[in-house]
Amino acid sequence: MSHLSEGGQPENDALKSDVRDFWNRASCGEELLLPSTDREGYLAQTRARYELEPYIPGFAKFKDARGLRVLEIGVGLGADHQSFAEAGAEMTGVDLTPRAIEHTRRRLELFGLKSQLACGDAEKLPFADASFDVVYSWGVLHHSPNTPQAFREVHRVLKPGGTARIMIYSKYSLIGLMLWIRYGLLRLRPWTSLTEIYDKYLESPGTKAYTVAGARQLCAPFASASIETVMTHGDLLTSEAGQRHRGLALSIARVVWPRWLFKIVAPKSGLFMLIECHKAASK
Repeated sequence: MSHLSEGGQPENDALKSDVRDFWNRASCGEELLLPSTDREGYLAQTRARYELEPYIPGFAKFKDARGLRVLEIGVGLGADHQSFAEAGAEMTGVDLTPRAIEHTRRRLELFGLKSQLACGDAEKLPFADASFDVVYSWGVLHHSPNTPQAFREVHRVLKPGGTARIMIYSKYSLIGLMLWIRYGLLRLRPWTSLTEIYDKYLESPGTKAYTVAGARQLCAPFASASIETVMTHGDLLTSEAGQRHRGLALSIARVVWPRWLFKIVAPKSGLFMLIECHKAASK
């Protein structure tokens, strides 16, 4: 069932409940990357995460956060949160799911680190205006039913001159193509739109993906924004990572997928869109 209303907007409260339930069953990467919930397990998950997604540290700029007030929206298993805290940032974290908050709180306790952690809604952040130097969110805001409102909230809680670093999904990605082949073309429904594909079949219900132009609209409240799209392990089928997709067809696709060709002819067709936004400095 589609989670889009006739006018194209999600039924916010019901969809948000579905999203919360989906991610509360297993935080992103939990089943695939977290061998145990002791120190060694969390360290192994961090290594696996940054091996799969090596662009995270350079984008997040953990080392530059020392002494800054940093908010992470969507803490997941807490690897990035830990990296910010170890770099000396003053951390705050919110997540829609209790499961992610519990993982991150346990993780920080094991390593003697601190953060203000709480369940929270990206569309209604429980913080005063101009509270943070940096807001960071990796692969989260496209799951929120009202993503434009989430971006407006990021802008609101940033201090003047502050920076937001946000990853959202890119619409014209190889993963989008694969899902369209599987759930559109092979089901004799070639007219199925990518909007419907991401909404129904990628991860949690209502997941969205954006064009660069669409991302720039999301960033309209900010003084400036830079946008880069990167090829992922999912686009290249080089990993087992994925919250919903398994099976023989995927195993066969991994063997025949022309990774070398896509790297040459479609290097910008990755799923991950990395956005760095800057709030105007006060006059």
